[in-house]
Amino acid sequence: MKISRLKLKHQILLIFLFSVFIFTIMEFYSFYSFYNLTQKRAVNYGNTIIEQTRQKIDSVFNDIKVSTNIAVDNKWVQEFTIADDDYKRGFEIGTYVIDLIEYMRFFNSYLNGIVITDNQGRRISSLATANGDITYSNQYIHFIDSYKNESETVGKRQFTNLLKDEKTGNEYFFYIAPIIEAIGGVQFSKQTGYLSVMVNMEKIQDLVENTELTPNSALYILNSRNEVIASNHTKFHSNLFKEILSIDSQSLTNGVKTKINGEEVIVQAKGLRQADEWRIVSMIPVHELTTDMNAIKNISIIAGIGIIVSMMILGYFFLNNLTRPVIGLVSDMKKIGNRDRGFRVKVRSTNEVGVLAYEINNMIDTMEEMTSNIVNTQARLYEAELSKKQAEFSALQSQINPHFLYNTLNCISSIGLEYGSKEIAQITSSMSKIFRYSIEKSELVLISEEMQCIKAYLNIISIRYENKFSLEVKVDDKLLGMKTPKMILQPIVENSVYHGLESMDAGGQLCVSGHMDENGELCFQVVDTGKGIGPDELERIKTNLHMEYSERVKNSLEGRNIGLSNINNRIKLLFGEDYGVEIESELGVGTTVTVKIPFIGSS
Repeated sequence: MKISRLKLKHQILLIFLFSVFIFTIMEFYSFYSFYNLTQKRAVNYGNTIIEQTRQKIDSVFNDIKVSTNIAVDNKWVQEFTIADDDYKRGFEIGTYVIDLIEYMRFFNSYLNGIVITDNQGRRISSLATANGDITYSNQYIHFIDSYKNESETVGKRQFTNLLKDEKTGNEYFFYIAPIIEAIGGVQFSKQTGYLSVMVNMEKIQDLVENTELTPNSALYILNSRNEVIASNHTKFHSNLFKEILSIDSQSLTNGVKTKINGEEVIVQAKGLRQADEWRIVSMIPVHELTTDMNAIKNISIIAGIGIIVSMMILGYFFLNNLTRPVIGLVSDMKKIGNRDRGFRVKVRSTNEVGVLAYEINNMIDTMEEMTSNIVNTQARLYEAELSKKQAEFSALQSQINPHFLYNTLNCISSIGLEYGSKEIAQITSSMSKIFRYSIEKSELVLISEEMQCIKAYLNIISIRYENKFSLEVKVDDKLLGMKTPKMILQPIVENSVYHGLESMDAGGQLCVSGHMDENGELCFQVVDTGKGIGPDELERIKTNLHMEYSERVKNSLEGRNIGLSNINNRIKLLFGEDYGVEIESELGVGTTVTVKIPFIGSS
């Protein structure tokens, strides 16, 4: 059922109900948008915190790698792993090596210990007394044996998994690098030992200890086996939740909302650059992000309910005070419509509806007074209409016809010659030729006539710009007797002058040429060395020239075809889609417009 068929009070009621519905939707949408915006900002903030923490840890790991590289590339360290003389190893080389690794540990607080071991199991170390036992634990020895024997790890530098000291129960991890002999001995380029750097986990823990996004948010550093190396929540120092580890890593980088132990959280993760497959993971409870929104939500709900109730009260008041007088007005108008001439509309209120009723009564009185004069008035209007038509006819007759304008141009040319103004005579004579050519009734004209029009126009341009440009017409004589659509080259030449050459101080060239191609088709080219056309504008012009037939018809009906598009459409309408206009241009070089039409004989 159409809304327009409903009664006015029903339409107004429908409008109010629709307004309430739209308002409610907007209220929910605003809250939802603000809710998402809050979460998005939290994700961005979390991303910033993760990035800062990652840079700190990467910096620490890079320092460890640099120190380790210095040690394993040291000549004395390499010689220590291959020397057979125990005395030499213990007193000559060993003293220097101990000083070196002690110096490394002293100046890098993130190193708890350094152990150098050769292939025979002989070692030299610099260890913090509280952390040295781990290098003798079964877990450490087992890992080192695997590292030495597995072909995949030979020559590879890596961070270890978490290793546990059986005595203290403390967990540690190491950075291990092979020692490759490079001093020219019998084991040249072979692995002669390895260097183990014990990382100070307390220092790593300090990097994330005080990093907190929200009261219950968590930040984790995970190794390649997803073991928690450090966290600002010590109660989670174990393998992280499987729900997080199963999420796609790319999604974790951008932030993912998921449920952990029944609680909605936003999880983000970023990999460390200095440790393969290590990453930093943050978890932020969603409810903590929106805690500050509870007050806003409550205020919005209260305000929304208040506005809806107010709208309903106003709607009722509006319906009662508007529709009742209108319904009475409609009832009275029906009686008047039934030609109850003595009846008048009752004025039921003093508002606009009452004013309308009063004015309707005045209108009825006026109409009855005017009834007696209708015939005379119609007669006068009829006479006035005749006078108007006669005036319009006279105005049409007084318009200047083309022949009068053509004769006037010839008259101006004669006056110019009489007073010795050759330029005026030449311009008016050329204009006369162009105008006479343009009013030619035939759509197809001789090419020689088209060329005469072009030469007349170029003559005007030469006088106008005082021969500032080089103008040339080169058309094969055998083409002059053929036919072409009228006025297809002059607008193109005009475009070349005003859009290409006019802004140049001097030296510009314009050439109009015509020839028959290898397929027997006629090709005209208008080439200028003007400022050219930019790539974007050129692409737009080409798009207009190659648009579909239906679009060309639509643009033609709407009056959008001008210039090249107009000429192109005329040619395609006359001869088909194989013919038309093409354009090429380059800024600072110039523009070339090519017009292609079929061969048309003169007979």
